[in-house]
Amino acid sequence: MWFFARDPVRDFPFELIPEPPEDSPPGPWALHRGRKKATGSPVSIFVYDVKAGAEEQTQVAKAAFKRLKTLRHPNILAYIDGLETDKCIHVVTEAVTPLGTYLKTGLEAGGLKELELSWGLHQIVKALSFLVNDCSLIHNNVCMAAVFVDRAGEWKLGGLDYMYSAQGDGGGPPRKGFPELEQYDPPELVDGSSRTVGEKWSADMWRLGCLIWEVFNGPLPRAAALRNPGKIPKSLVPHYCELVGANPKMRPNPARFLLNCRAPGGFMNNRFVETNLFLEEIQIKEPAEKQKFFQELSKSLDSFPEGFCRHKVLPQLLTAFEFGSAGAVVLTPLFKVGKLLSAEEYQQKIIPVVVKMFSSTDRAMRIRLLQQMEQFIQYLDEPTVNTQIFPHVVNGFLDTNPAIREQTVKSMLLLAPKLNETNLNVELMKHFARLQAKDEQGPIRCNTTVCLGKIGSYLSASTRHRVLTSAFSRATKDPFAPSRVAGVLGFAATHNLYSMNDCAHKILPVLCGLTVDPEKSVRDQAFKAIRSFLSKLESVSEDPTQLAEVEKDVHAASSPGVGGAAASWAGWAVTGVSSLTSKLIRAHPTATPTETSAPQRPVPEGLPAPAPTPVPAAPATSGHWETQEEGRDAAEDSSSADRWDDEDWGSLEQEAESVLTQQEEWSTQSGQAGQASNSDHKSPDSDWSNWEAEGSWDQGWQEPSPPEPPPEDTRLASEYNWGSSEPSDKGDPFAALTARRETGAQPRRDSWGDDNWEGVDTDRQAKAELARKKREERRREMEAKRAERKAAKGPMKLGARKLD
Repeated sequence: MWFFARDPVRDFPFELIPEPPEDSPPGPWALHRGRKKATGSPVSIFVYDVKAGAEEQTQVAKAAFKRLKTLRHPNILAYIDGLETDKCIHVVTEAVTPLGTYLKTGLEAGGLKELELSWGLHQIVKALSFLVNDCSLIHNNVCMAAVFVDRAGEWKLGGLDYMYSAQGDGGGPPRKGFPELEQYDPPELVDGSSRTVGEKWSADMWRLGCLIWEVFNGPLPRAAALRNPGKIPKSLVPHYCELVGANPKMRPNPARFLLNCRAPGGFMNNRFVETNLFLEEIQIKEPAEKQKFFQELSKSLDSFPEGFCRHKVLPQLLTAFEFGSAGAVVLTPLFKVGKLLSAEEYQQKIIPVVVKMFSSTDRAMRIRLLQQMEQFIQYLDEPTVNTQIFPHVVNGFLDTNPAIREQTVKSMLLLAPKLNETNLNVELMKHFARLQAKDEQGPIRCNTTVCLGKIGSYLSASTRHRVLTSAFSRATKDPFAPSRVAGVLGFAATHNLYSMNDCAHKILPVLCGLTVDPEKSVRDQAFKAIRSFLSKLESVSEDPTQLAEVEKDVHAASSPGVGGAAASWAGWAVTGVSSLTSKLIRAHPTATPTETSAPQRPVPEGLPAPAPTPVPAAPATSGHWETQEEGRDAAEDSSSADRWDDEDWGSLEQEAESVLTQQEEWSTQSGQAGQASNSDHKSPDSDWSNWEAEGSWDQGWQEPSPPEPPPEDTRLASEYNWGSSEPSDKGDPFAALTARRETGAQPRRDSWGDDNWEGVDTDRQAKAELARKKREERRREMEAKRAERKAAKGPMKLGARKLD
C-alpha cells in the first residue's frame, strides 16, 4: 500500500492572493496579501524562505514567529495563524500595510493630518511602554520598517525579529545583518566607545526619535540630519529633542514621554486622541459618560479619517446599541458614519440595527428615527418596510406627544412609495382621517392635508376618488387658517386626478366659498386654484376631444412620476408650517383644540363658558422641523426654499399668530352671526372638536355647506378693488362674514356619495338639543324643590335649635 505525504501548504486554511508581493520593508520577511479560504476575509501573510547558508537568519525568523505568537497587545501586530515547514515559514496577521507605503499614499492624496499622526505615534509609544515596563523586553528594531497600519488607520508595532530580554538572560541583542536597519542604532552602540550606559529603554527611545523624524520629513539620509527637526510640529520638538539627545540617561521612559505629550498644549492633547482613548475603555465607562461621549461625537466625525470612522467608530456604535444602554444618542453619529459605506455594507451593518430600533418604545429614539429617515429610506426594501417598519411607525399616529405625531405624518412622504395596497389605501388613510378630523393641534391637521396631497398619486384610483375630494373639502372648513390654505393647495396639486364633472360639481363650489374667507391668504390661493380649474373646463368646452387627454390620470393606477410633478408644482413648504407645531407645543403643552387653533364661539345657556384663549408669544421666524428638545438643525433651512408660485410659506406662522391674537374679536363677530342664523345649528368649531370619527374617511369629512348670501351692505367680489394700493376707509368687506358661510345654511345633499352627511349633522344637533333641554328641566326641578323646602321650614332665629 502506498502512502502519499500531505502537503501542509495546501491544507493551510489561508492562501496567498496571486499577485506581486507588496513593497516589503527591509528585513528577512516578504509581505503578501492573503485571504481566508472559508470566508474570503483579507489577511496579511509574512513569508520567510529558508535558504542554505543562512542558518543565523533562519533562527532569527523562528524566534520572531514565536514572539509574535505569545505577545498580545492592541498596539502590537495581531497574530492569527502560522505555518512552519522545512522550506518556508508563513505568519498570518491582520490585514495591514507598511507605514512607508501608507504615508506615501496619504501624501499623494494631500497629506495626512496631524491628528492621524499624533494618534499613530501615541500607539507606537504605548506599545514600547508595554514591552519595556511590563515585559522587560527591548524591541531593538524601532523604525519605519517595523510599523504597520491596519484598515482603521491604527498603527501596529511589528518587526520583532531582533528583540531580546532587558534582564540579560538569553544573551545580548542579535546581529541584524541589514545596513538599512543598523543606521537607526544609537551613537553609543555605533562607535563602541565606553560612554555612560543608559537605561534599558534608551536605545529604543533613540530609534523612536528617528521614526518621528522620518514620519514628518521622509527617509533619514544620515544620523546627522536628526539635529534639524525640519517639519516636526513645534509642540512636539522639545520632546523630540529629548529622544535624540547624546546622553542616554536623559532619554525619557516611554510612559513619561506619553505624559509629556498629553500635557495641555501638547502634540497628543487633541480631540482625536481623546476619542480613541475613550473608545478603548468604553466597556468600563459609566452610562452617563457614554451618553455625553456619543452626543459630542457627531461634531468631530467630519475631521476624523474615513477609515477610522468606518472600521473603529462604527463597530463601537453598533455594539453600544446592541449591548449597551446608549439609546437614541447613537443614531446621529451612526447615520453620519453610514454615509461613508457602500450600499452593500449599509445593508449588512446598518439596516438590521435600524429595523430593530423601530420596535423600541423609547420616544427619543422613535422621533430621531423619524427625523433622519431620509438618510436610510433608500436602503430599505418594500417587504421590510411593510412587515417590520410600518406596523411600528403607525403607532406614532396615536401617541400623546404632538411632536411624534407630527414626525410620523412627515415620514409618510418617504414611506408611501414603498407601502403595499393594504397599508397605503386602508391603514394609512384610516389614521389620516382621524388626525385631520380630531387632532387638537392645528399645524398637525394642516400637515396631514399637505402630506395627503403629496402622496395622492400613489393611491389607487378608487381610493383617490373616495378620499381626496372629501379630505380637501374638509380641510377648507378647518378653523386653522393654514389648514384651509393647505386644502386649497391640495386641490391644486392633485388637479389632474379629478374628472371634469368633479371639478365642476364638487371642487369649484368649495373653492368659490373660500373667496370670501376672512383670511386674505386663503382668498388669494382660492382665486389661483379657481382660475386653474376654470381654464381646464374652458379648454375642454372649446375642444371636447381633449377630454380623454385631460382625464387620462383619473382612473390610472398609482403613478409616482405624477406625484413628483405635483409636488414640485405645488412646492409645499411643509417645514414652514411644521415649525408652528413646535411653537404651539412650547407655548401650550396641554392645549385643547379651542386653545390652539379654533376661534372662541358662544356656548348654549347652562353650559360653562370656556376659558379665554391665550396668545402665543413665540417669534414667527423659524422654519425648522426640529422640536425644542431636538434643537434646531441649520441644514434643514434649505428646504424652506421650496415655494408654490413664490408664495412664502414662512408667513403662515405670522398668519397663524394673527389669527390667535384676534380671537376675541372673532368671538364677538361669531356670536352676532350665530344669533342672526338658526340658533340650533352647530358651529364649525363644535363640529370639529366633537367629530366622532371611527377611523374612516366617510366619517372623517363632510361636504361643505353652500355659503349664505352676504348682507346688503357688502360689495361683490367683482366690485372689490383687489389690486389698488390706495387706502380704504371702509375696511375689509369680508370682516363681517366671519362664520356666515359655515353656519348659515343646512348641508347640501349631492348624488356623488353614499354618505348621508346631512343626517349625521341632524342627528348630532338633535342630541345636543335634547341634552340641553334635559339639563334645563333638571335645573328647574331642583330650584322648585329648594323653594318648597324653604317655605315649609319658615324663618329661624340665629342660634336656635330645631326640636323634633
